[in-house]
Amino acid sequence: MKLSIILPVLNEAGGIMEALAALAPLRARGVEIIVSDGGSCDATVALARPLADIVVVAPRGRGRQMNAGAAASQGDVLLFLHADTCLPPDADALVRDGLARTGCTWGRFDVRIAGAHRLFPVIAAAMNLRSRMTGIATGDQVIFATRAAFGPGFPDIALMEDIAMTKRLKRTGPPLCIAAPVVTSGRRWEKHGVIRTIVFMWWLRLAYFLGANPARLARSYGYVPRQT
Repeated sequence: MKLSIILPVLNEAGGIMEALAALAPLRARGVEIIVSDGGSCDATVALARPLADIVVVAPRGRGRQMNAGAAASQGDVLLFLHADTCLPPDADALVRDGLARTGCTWGRFDVRIAGAHRLFPVIAAAMNLRSRMTGIATGDQVIFATRAAFGPGFPDIALMEDIAMTKRLKRTGPPLCIAAPVVTSGRRWEKHGVIRTIVFMWWLRLAYFLGANPARLARSYGYVPRQT
């Protein structure tokens, strides 16, 4: 199975080279690296081109960008990676062998949050446990799926595209939950306050579950996608 890694990015010039350099060993083993840019106004695209197999420019919005990257890919398995998240060194083998061994068609990794705050291990443990219990995953946990299971892709909504996607994937079968953790940046929590961010994220998920419009939730989150 050929694996394609798709990174949706926007104005990541400060970290895109480091993120892609971390993927270089996987690329050397035949993993396809695709960067899907949402219209960056910095040097993200220029910096990414030498370090990726494909760079596409898509309408802004993580779901749209990931779908555009998937459309440009050649892989049998598609893995969606945030630019501030690091994979384990053997992620390619973990995904391929895990899918082959279990017969699952999609999955995600456990997560660890980088940073010194004492609550980060608790937050990560809660995320991993909740995901195992519900079969739902978030983008921080690095969602992957076979091309067939990926199907029509992520819904074109402004927020919670990962939740909506994994709810659909769950109907096709349970996820492969890889215990080897990915490491995601704790900057979101540190910037806005750990407790405040936890409460706010739970509020967003509850509101979405109760039927709130994702576009309205996105504005509450401080994100307004560019209209195209």
